[in-house]
Amino acid sequence: MLKDQPLILLVGATAVGKTELAIRLAEKLNGEIISADSRLFYRGMDVGTAKPSPAEQARVPHHLIDIAAPDKTLSLAEFQQQAARLIDEIHARGRLPFLVGGTGQYIRAVTEGWAPPEVAENTRMREVLENIKEERGAEWLHAKLKSIDEEAAQKIDWRNARRTIRALEVILTTGRKFSAQRGQAQSPYHLISIGLQRPRAELYQRVDERIDAMFANGLLDEVRGLLASGYDPRLPSLSAIGYRECVQVLRGEISEEQAKIAMRKETRVFVRRQSNWFKESDARIHWFHPNQEEEIERLILDKLKSKAL
Repeated sequence: MLKDQPLILLVGATAVGKTELAIRLAEKLNGEIISADSRLFYRGMDVGTAKPSPAEQARVPHHLIDIAAPDKTLSLAEFQQQAARLIDEIHARGRLPFLVGGTGQYIRAVTEGWAPPEVAENTRMREVLENIKEERGAEWLHAKLKSIDEEAAQKIDWRNARRTIRALEVILTTGRKFSAQRGQAQSPYHLISIGLQRPRAELYQRVDERIDAMFANGLLDEVRGLLASGYDPRLPSLSAIGYRECVQVLRGEISEEQAKIAMRKETRVFVRRQSNWFKESDARIHWFHPNQEEEIERLILDKLKSKAL
């Protein structure tokens, strides 16, 4: 890893406008984009994740998009290693890396040098927890984690049973809280952190418009194709907002309009959860409205120049 090299971090809630702004800034500043959105890892999941289109990805190099099948998982440690390698390679090409996304845990792992707990897989323990999940449900299992380690539970969506089980596995194997085992170091990069924000009403309107556009652009067909390819709807990837509702539509359990209503509600919850990772009170992050592109570019250039002096 090249120490103290510049890294532009662009964060913000879903639908705030990160994709287009990141592309324009990367075009102007000779940059390449590393996605830190865990939903974009999966091939064949394009519409429901608002993945940058092929045309958008062609404008500047993008990385860590379409790197796994929906039934595979990319661990935090694997993402961290791949992102660090890419940052070094981008610098070696004389270009500027942009880390862009809304998955707080993945972003912090890279920018703060997290060391995930080095606890070997406890196969027997995991089997027991998997059985409990099947019997009592992912929400019950998450509630159990919260009773043991509230800080860890706050960082994990209850629907992400895989992460809940891993946290419980580590706790029960070591006898220590999962949240207390995450090593952290000073950022290895010259980090320039940009946060994008909109008034909440404006953001929610964009969320609603995005959901309508997803259905208009074939979200149901995308989910139908994934199921026809043999992917289990219980997979963590297919439990993401939008996909689980479409599975219910295709099963005849709810209507398309009911799916949209549920997606709007769940996305609002997701937006609030994202704000727990990147707070407006965080002095390390420079907050802007996405329309303030010139001011953002000027800040980045000033920070790069001051570092070079």
